[in-house]
Amino acid sequence: MAAIAAAVSLAAIAAGAGFPAPERPVAGIISPVFSDEATRDGNREADRVLDRLGITPGVRVADIGAGTGYYTVRVARRLGAGATVYAEDIKPEYLEQLRARLGREKIQTVTLVLGRPGDPMLPHSSIDVAILSHVYHEIENPFEFLYHLQPALAPGARVGIVDVDRPTQDHGTPPALLRCEAAAVGYRQVDFVSLAPAEGYLAIFVPPVRLPAVDAIKPCRQS
Repeated sequence: MAAIAAAVSLAAIAAGAGFPAPERPVAGIISPVFSDEATRDGNREADRVLDRLGITPGVRVADIGAGTGYYTVRVARRLGAGATVYAEDIKPEYLEQLRARLGREKIQTVTLVLGRPGDPMLPHSSIDVAILSHVYHEIENPFEFLYHLQPALAPGARVGIVDVDRPTQDHGTPPALLRCEAAAVGYRQVDFVSLAPAEGYLAIFVPPVRLPAVDAIKPCRQS
Protein backbone atom coordinates (compact mmCIF):
# COMPACT_ATOMS: atom_id res chain seq x y z
CA MET A 1 0.00 0.00 0.00
CA ALA A 2 2.89 2.39 0.74
CA ALA A 3 4.29 1.84 -2.75
CA ILE A 4 0.89 2.55 -4.28
CA ALA A 5 0.53 5.73 -2.21
CA ALA A 6 3.97 6.92 -3.31
CA ALA A 7 3.12 6.28 -6.95
CA VAL A 8 -0.14 8.20 -6.59
CA SER A 9 1.72 11.11 -4.95
CA LEU A 10 4.28 11.29 -7.76
CA ALA A 11 1.54 11.10 -10.38
CA ALA A 12 -0.31 13.95 -8.66
CA ILE A 13 2.77 16.18 -8.72
CA ALA A 14 3.39 15.30 -12.38
CA ALA A 15 -0.18 16.30 -13.19
CA GLY A 16 0.19 19.63 -11.44
CA ALA A 17 -1.39 18.79 -8.07
CA GLY A 18 0.77 20.22 -5.32
CA PHE A 19 1.84 23.29 -7.27
CA PRO A 20 0.09 26.45 -6.11
CA ALA A 21 -2.24 28.08 -8.59
CA PRO A 22 -1.27 31.58 -9.71
CA GLU A 23 -3.17 34.24 -7.77
CA ARG A 24 -4.03 36.22 -10.89
CA PRO A 25 -5.91 35.60 -14.15
CA VAL A 26 -4.42 33.40 -16.86
CA ALA A 27 -5.04 34.65 -20.38
CA GLY A 28 -6.50 32.25 -22.91
CA ILE A 29 -4.59 31.21 -26.02
CA ILE A 30 -6.22 33.12 -28.86
CA SER A 31 -3.68 33.18 -31.69
CA PRO A 32 -0.38 31.65 -32.85
CA VAL A 33 0.97 35.11 -33.76
CA PHE A 34 1.66 38.39 -32.00
CA SER A 35 1.34 41.51 -34.16
CA ASP A 36 2.67 41.17 -37.71
CA GLU A 37 6.20 40.15 -38.57
CA ALA A 38 6.96 43.13 -40.82
CA THR A 39 6.17 45.56 -38.00
CA ARG A 40 8.23 43.57 -35.51
CA ASP A 41 11.17 43.40 -37.91
CA GLY A 42 10.85 47.11 -38.68
CA ASN A 43 11.35 47.73 -34.97
CA ARG A 44 14.28 45.27 -34.92
CA GLU A 45 12.61 43.24 -32.17
CA ALA A 46 14.12 39.84 -32.93
CA ASP A 47 17.59 41.18 -33.77
CA ARG A 48 17.78 43.02 -30.46
CA VAL A 49 16.41 40.11 -28.43
CA LEU A 50 18.75 37.58 -30.02
CA ASP A 51 21.75 39.91 -29.61
CA ARG A 52 20.94 40.49 -25.95
CA LEU A 53 20.60 36.75 -25.36
CA GLY A 54 23.90 36.02 -27.10
CA ILE A 55 22.47 33.80 -29.82
CA THR A 56 25.53 32.83 -31.87
CA PRO A 57 26.47 29.59 -33.69
CA GLY A 58 26.79 26.70 -31.28
CA VAL A 59 24.12 27.96 -28.86
CA ARG A 60 21.20 25.55 -28.50
CA VAL A 61 17.86 27.36 -28.48
CA ALA A 62 14.25 26.50 -27.66
CA ASP A 63 11.40 28.71 -28.87
CA ILE A 64 8.70 27.89 -26.32
CA GLY A 65 5.16 28.66 -27.38
CA ALA A 66 6.53 28.99 -30.90
CA GLY A 67 3.21 29.49 -32.66
CA THR A 68 3.89 30.04 -36.35
CA GLY A 69 7.58 30.57 -35.70
CA TYR A 70 8.50 34.25 -35.64
CA TYR A 71 11.50 33.54 -33.42
CA THR A 72 12.05 29.98 -34.63
CA VAL A 73 12.90 30.93 -38.21
CA ARG A 74 15.05 33.90 -37.19
CA VAL A 75 17.03 31.82 -34.71
CA ALA A 76 17.52 29.06 -37.30
CA ARG A 77 18.74 31.53 -39.93
CA ARG A 78 21.13 33.17 -37.48
CA LEU A 79 22.61 29.86 -36.32
CA GLY A 80 22.92 28.36 -39.78
CA ALA A 81 23.83 24.79 -40.69
CA GLY A 82 24.31 22.44 -37.77
CA ALA A 83 22.05 24.49 -35.50
CA THR A 84 20.12 22.93 -32.63
CA VAL A 85 16.72 24.60 -32.47
CA TYR A 86 13.60 23.30 -30.75
CA ALA A 87 10.19 24.80 -31.49
CA GLU A 88 7.71 23.86 -28.77
CA ASP A 89 3.98 24.46 -28.56
CA ILE A 90 1.01 22.79 -26.87
CA LYS A 91 -1.25 23.26 -29.90
CA PRO A 92 -0.75 20.53 -32.54
CA GLU A 93 -2.37 22.72 -35.19
CA TYR A 94 0.17 25.48 -34.57
CA LEU A 95 3.03 23.02 -34.95
CA GLU A 96 1.57 21.79 -38.24
CA GLN A 97 1.44 25.38 -39.52
CA LEU A 98 5.04 25.83 -38.43
CA ARG A 99 6.08 22.57 -40.08
CA ALA A 100 4.62 23.81 -43.36
CA ARG A 101 6.41 27.14 -43.00
CA LEU A 102 9.76 25.49 -42.33
CA GLY A 103 9.26 23.39 -45.46
CA ARG A 104 8.47 26.45 -47.57
CA GLU A 105 11.50 28.31 -46.24
CA LYS A 106 13.73 25.23 -46.55
CA ILE A 107 14.78 25.27 -42.89
CA GLN A 108 15.84 21.80 -41.77
CA THR A 109 17.52 22.44 -38.42
CA VAL A 110 14.38 22.73 -36.27
CA THR A 111 12.91 19.95 -34.11
CA LEU A 112 9.22 20.38 -33.38
CA VAL A 113 8.09 19.43 -29.86
CA LEU A 114 4.50 18.99 -28.67
CA GLY A 115 4.59 20.10 -25.06
CA ARG A 116 2.08 19.97 -22.25
CA PRO A 117 0.58 22.98 -20.45
CA GLY A 118 2.81 22.33 -17.43
CA ASP A 119 5.85 20.79 -19.13
CA PRO A 120 7.62 21.79 -22.36
CA MET A 121 8.78 18.16 -22.79
CA LEU A 122 12.27 19.15 -23.91
CA PRO A 123 15.23 16.76 -23.65
CA HIS A 124 17.31 16.85 -20.49
CA SER A 125 20.11 19.46 -20.41
CA SER A 126 19.55 20.23 -24.10
CA ILE A 127 19.02 24.01 -24.06
CA ASP A 128 21.38 26.96 -23.64
CA VAL A 129 18.73 29.63 -24.26
CA ALA A 130 14.95 29.33 -23.95
CA ILE A 131 12.81 32.08 -25.48
CA LEU A 132 9.20 32.66 -24.42
CA SER A 133 7.70 35.39 -26.58
CA HIS A 134 4.30 36.81 -25.63
CA VAL A 135 3.29 33.47 -24.11
CA TYR A 136 4.10 33.60 -20.38
CA HIS A 137 0.71 35.10 -19.42
CA GLU A 138 -1.02 32.16 -21.18
CA ILE A 139 0.75 29.42 -19.18
CA GLU A 140 -1.84 27.68 -17.02
CA ASN A 141 0.48 27.26 -14.04
CA PRO A 142 3.77 29.15 -14.34
CA PHE A 143 5.23 27.48 -11.23
CA GLU A 144 4.69 23.99 -12.61
CA PHE A 145 5.97 25.05 -16.02
CA LEU A 146 9.17 26.68 -14.76
CA TYR A 147 9.77 23.71 -12.47
CA HIS A 148 9.61 21.29 -15.41
CA LEU A 149 11.61 23.58 -17.69
CA GLN A 150 14.64 23.59 -15.40
CA PRO A 151 15.87 20.03 -16.17
CA ALA A 152 16.03 20.87 -19.90
CA LEU A 153 18.37 23.81 -19.24
CA ALA A 154 22.10 23.15 -19.51
CA PRO A 155 24.60 24.67 -17.06
CA GLY A 156 24.89 28.40 -17.72
CA ALA A 157 21.54 28.52 -19.53
CA ARG A 158 19.40 31.64 -19.77
CA VAL A 159 15.65 32.12 -20.16
CA GLY A 160 14.47 35.15 -22.13
CA ILE A 161 10.87 36.23 -21.64
CA VAL A 162 9.35 38.79 -23.99
CA ASP A 163 6.07 40.28 -22.82
CA VAL A 164 4.11 43.51 -22.47
CA ASP A 165 3.74 45.44 -19.23
CA ARG A 166 0.01 45.14 -18.66
CA PRO A 167 -2.26 42.87 -16.56
CA THR A 168 -2.25 39.19 -17.40
CA GLN A 169 -5.95 39.24 -18.29
CA ASP A 170 -5.03 41.79 -20.96
CA HIS A 171 -2.36 39.50 -22.47
CA GLY A 172 0.68 40.90 -20.73
CA THR A 173 2.72 40.41 -17.56
CA PRO A 174 3.76 43.20 -15.19
CA PRO A 175 7.56 42.91 -14.77
CA ALA A 176 7.34 42.81 -10.95
CA LEU A 177 4.87 39.92 -11.12
CA LEU A 178 7.08 38.02 -13.57
CA ARG A 179 10.12 38.54 -11.36
CA CYS A 180 8.21 37.34 -8.28
CA GLU A 181 6.76 34.23 -9.92
CA ALA A 182 10.10 33.24 -11.41
CA ALA A 183 11.86 33.77 -8.06
CA ALA A 184 9.30 31.52 -6.37
CA VAL A 185 10.77 28.61 -8.38
CA GLY A 186 14.35 29.80 -7.87
CA TYR A 187 14.93 31.67 -11.13
CA ARG A 188 16.94 34.91 -10.82
CA GLN A 189 16.53 37.90 -13.11
CA VAL A 190 19.87 39.06 -14.50
CA ASP A 191 18.82 41.53 -17.20
CA PHE A 192 15.84 43.63 -18.22
CA VAL A 193 15.42 45.95 -21.19
CA SER A 194 12.57 47.77 -22.89
CA LEU A 195 12.13 46.79 -26.52
CA ALA A 196 10.64 50.14 -27.58
CA PRO A 197 9.74 51.04 -30.26
CA ALA A 198 8.75 47.36 -30.44
CA GLU A 199 6.01 46.33 -28.01
CA GLY A 200 7.08 45.09 -24.63
CA TYR A 201 10.24 44.16 -22.79
CA LEU A 202 12.83 41.41 -22.54
CA ALA A 203 13.54 39.93 -19.10
CA ILE A 204 16.39 37.43 -18.80
CA PHE A 205 16.62 34.86 -16.03
CA VAL A 206 19.05 32.17 -14.93
CA PRO A 207 17.55 28.95 -13.55
CA PRO A 208 18.26 27.51 -10.13
CA VAL A 209 20.87 24.79 -9.81
CA ARG A 210 18.51 23.08 -7.38
CA LEU A 211 14.74 23.39 -7.51
CA PRO A 212 12.82 24.26 -4.34
CA ALA A 213 10.43 21.81 -2.76
CA VAL A 214 7.04 22.06 -4.45
CA ASP A 215 5.31 22.81 -1.15
CA ALA A 216 7.71 25.72 -0.56
CA ILE A 217 6.60 27.57 -3.72
CA LYS A 218 4.42 30.56 -2.85
CA PRO A 219 2.24 32.39 -5.41
CA CYS A 220 2.46 36.13 -6.07
CA ARG A 221 -0.32 38.69 -6.23
CA GLN A 222 -0.78 40.94 -9.22
CA SER A 223 -0.94 44.55 -8.01
